[in-house]
Amino acid sequence: MSGTSLDGVDAALVETDGERVLGLGPSLTVPYEPGFRQRLRAVLGGVGPVAEVERDLTLIHAEVVRCLLVQAGLAPSAVGLIGFHGHTILHRPEERRTWQIGDGALLAATTGIDVVCDFRANDVAEGGQGAPLVPVYHRALAAGLDAPLAVLNLGGVGNVTWIGRDGGLLAFDTGPGNALLDDWALAHTGQPVDLDGRLADSGRVDQAAVAAFLAHPYFDRVPPKSLDRDDFQAHAAALVTGLSAADGAATLAAFTVASVAAASRWFPEPVARWLVCGGGRRNPAIMRALTESLAVAVEPVDIVGWDGDALEAQAFAFLAARVKAGLPLTFPQTTGAPRPLGGGRVFRA
Repeated sequence: MSGTSLDGVDAALVETDGERVLGLGPSLTVPYEPGFRQRLRAVLGGVGPVAEVERDLTLIHAEVVRCLLVQAGLAPSAVGLIGFHGHTILHRPEERRTWQIGDGALLAATTGIDVVCDFRANDVAEGGQGAPLVPVYHRALAAGLDAPLAVLNLGGVGNVTWIGRDGGLLAFDTGPGNALLDDWALAHTGQPVDLDGRLADSGRVDQAAVAAFLAHPYFDRVPPKSLDRDDFQAHAAALVTGLSAADGAATLAAFTVASVAAASRWFPEPVARWLVCGGGRRNPAIMRALTESLAVAVEPVDIVGWDGDALEAQAFAFLAARVKAGLPLTFPQTTGAPRPLGGGRVFRA
């Protein structure tokens, strides 16, 4: 998995039949070199040398697969499938367009393992949002936990999965996750993230800016709904221009929290617990503010034994198994698809 945060590649080994999680193996995260991260950022929107970056992205993934197999002591022949998300450089579902770069044929040839990729295109072509895709995996992991339950992923974009008592799902993007704060930190400190939330913790929130941020029409749209990484860029930038580095960071973190709180109004039934995955769970300022705003338990997913760093990579292994088994990936309640839909393309090694 290469997510909207642009931080690197997460890889994980999963034993699954696409319905049950039978076992979880090791995982690892390999950060992108700063130069490649800049090149990847430069092709967002589908501009520039996309083909060149796509090839390099694919070869980086192949090397991560090799490292994971060495770590696990496994030969490529021991692995049935690679679920290869690629990297989203454009997401415009209202135009029935979504673009994840990554060469499935090249990855299969390089690793010697069959590859499943292109998970979103069929859903978007049928009128769905193409995101989020992870909810069906959240539900499989949450078997045995008390419901209703919310699983919040704070990557570059935030998304939530509501899981009902009967296993019913509702899922959608909440708003910005870490992307706006990451970009602000890079511009003001030279660091690609607000490490441990220190910058945000040292500032004061501009509450008027938060109120103005929530006036964005996205928050009144009925879910399912989804976002591109930079959909809030201009709106947010106008509201924090002129703020100090610390106050801007605090306010951008508050935008993320306010977006999540606004999302809860769409739940069919209130939840007593939020489990948080993604890099945002490592930001104490965001986690404290979420607890205060939601007024229920807000905990990292690690507390229930899930690996919050590997979860999305695990999900695409799970989804690859669903593709192989002919099971649906998306549903009316998760992407707005007209019916449960399969998807994905398989490339043989």
